[in-house]
Amino acid sequence: MLTENLFNVAQHGAESILWFLVFLSVVSISVILERFFSLRAIRSSSEKVQEKIEDALVSNNLQDLEHIATSRDSLESKALSYAIRHAKENGPIGVGEVFQSFMIMEKQRLERSLNLLATIGSNAVFVGLLGTVFGIMKAFKDLSISQGDMSVVMAGIAEALVATAIGLFVAIPAIVAYNYFQKQVKQIMSGLESVRELSIAYTNTMNKKDS
Repeated sequence: MLTENLFNVAQHGAESILWFLVFLSVVSISVILERFFSLRAIRSSSEKVQEKIEDALVSNNLQDLEHIATSRDSLESKALSYAIRHAKENGPIGVGEVFQSFMIMEKQRLERSLNLLATIGSNAVFVGLLGTVFGIMKAFKDLSISQGDMSVVMAGIAEALVATAIGLFVAIPAIVAYNYFQKQVKQIMSGLESVRELSIAYTNTMNKKDS
């Protein structure tokens, strides 16, 4: 009884899985495009601010950091503004913790939807294999009805393998994009980490001057 029910599911399940894979492909492409343009914009603004910070260090004019912090057009400038404001109100103690809290919150935003992308990349192949299994079950069921016509089962198996191919087509770009975006996030966080150390040094210097 159970076997018969599974064969009944297989009769219609293969095509349903193909449509589900198409849906996963649309979701994956949407996430990839959204993260690509978002992270590219963040990286571009971060690189510009980092150049300004380097110029400030070369000229030994740390006062420029306060000017950079007022722009708030990048993650670095926002983090600097929080750190400097905290230092002016409470002193240098706790600046590193404030910066670290900002980095944790921003990392969560940067990695938004990446877990979904990883899930699609990891499981699309298995969904495709399930569709292939259903397709093969349907092909052999049709073979029994067609009284041994092998052309029926061969056509059915060829059609069933399409599900595996589509599963790979969905999974491979998702995994590649996930790894690429993780690298982008890591580079952005590395830039923030260097600015964190600089802000701690600056606030300590600012405190010594005030005292």
